[in-house]
Amino acid sequence: MTNRILELGNVVAAGSATTKLDAIREAGALLVTAGAVREDYVDSMFDREASVSTYMGNFLAIPHGTNDAKESIIRSALSLVRYADPIDWNGQQVRFAVGIAGLNNEHLEILQKIAIVFSDEDEVQKLMDAVTAEDIFTLLEEVNAE
Repeated sequence: MTNRILELGNVVAAGSATTKLDAIREAGALLVTAGAVREDYVDSMFDREASVSTYMGNFLAIPHGTNDAKESIIRSALSLVRYADPIDWNGQQVRFAVGIAGLNNEHLEILQKIAIVFSDEDEVQKLMDAVTAEDIFTLLEEVNAE
């Protein structure tokens, strides 16, 4: 698996989005800026959300592209945007939008690592209480392969 799927530059402690679509755009733009995906991957993130909600529970949504967008992925990567005010995600409250792009089906292992962190309410609270992007990154650094 790719060693560094989460980089500090892909972590935003105070996202600016106020809607689900803007949150998807914000998380996707970080993946584009990081050179992990091409622009059209973000469009496929909207397509995925239109077909099935990417809300996962515990204030987490994991927007990601469709299977048809695999050719738009350059390398595996994550982006994380935290929101001070919850975003309405089909009636659920989201404070974290984690954009994901997985090359060669690496997204399955990446999803598993994120799910483990977010299944622990104490860990989610630590992420909500973290002051800076650096603090959030440190709490999530375990998602990077050893």
